[in-house]
Amino acid sequence: MKLEVMPKQRVLEAEQREEAMELSGLELWKHEKPPRICPMPSLIPPEAAGDEAALVPPLNFAMVDDGIFRSGFPETSNFRFLKSLNLRSIVYLCPEPYPETNTEFLEENGIRLHQFGIEGRKEPFVEIPDEKIREALKVVLDPRNQPLLIHCKRGKHRTGCLVGCLRKLQKWCLSSVFDEYHRFAAAKARITDQRFMELFDVSTLKHLTPSNC
Repeated sequence: MKLEVMPKQRVLEAEQREEAMELSGLELWKHEKPPRICPMPSLIPPEAAGDEAALVPPLNFAMVDDGIFRSGFPETSNFRFLKSLNLRSIVYLCPEPYPETNTEFLEENGIRLHQFGIEGRKEPFVEIPDEKIREALKVVLDPRNQPLLIHCKRGKHRTGCLVGCLRKLQKWCLSSVFDEYHRFAAAKARITDQRFMELFDVSTLKHLTPSNC
């Protein structure tokens, strides 16, 4: 089979046509509008874009029941969040004086402080005052004090004991009371706390009517 050889003139003409097509394509691109680049939508909501608008809950914050919350000690960064709860009261379970900054926040927002000083000692030198827990429960279960926040230092032991006794009054089974306590205390759970909750007598508080009881 004989191969046909393209004459030199035809090769030159073909190259000239290709070059002309490339140039015409470039000329067309010069006259076209550049593609429009749309910015990606922001993934951060405008209301949370600035630090001033952020709502930061305190350490170990959780809802216990309607109008009842628990947490660790609130910092100044948590004030905006606490304000959103429309609190009437704070139940404070530490013996140390309430910090001036926190006291000013309570006064500015019409929040009443109920302090029940319970020492936060480590085992085996832990003695939980039964009477203070009872008095604190009366405050917690009074609808006139709600919404309210219960807190100690870390929101684990003293707060955990008070909430555990509340659960007994709400007729929770003991295993559920301990499960909730462990969720907050974790590796710091104390046998003495659990023994206190187990032996706590709710019979003298049955006239109180907590929600879901």
